[in-house]
Amino acid sequence: MMNTILVVALVCANTVAAPDCTRETALDIVTAQAHSLQECLIQGPTVAAGSGRAADTNTYVKTRCEQRH
Repeated sequence: MMNTILVVALVCANTVAAPDCTRETALDIVTAQAHSLQECLIQGPTVAAGSGRAADTNTYVKTRCEQRH
C-alpha cells in the first residue's frame, strides 16, 4: 500500500501568527489527496482558493503537505 500525501489548507484568524497556524488553532481545515510532493505543491493554492475564505479579510489560508500513513 502506497502512502499518500495530504494537501492541507488551514484557515486561521488574522490574529494568529503564521507559525502558530496549526491544525489545533485553525478555524477550518480543508484537505485533498495528492500522490506526490510535487502534486501537493501544485494543488496547495487550488485547495486554498477553494476554501471559500478568499473574500474574508479576517482570515488567511496556510497550506502544507502532510504524509498520510
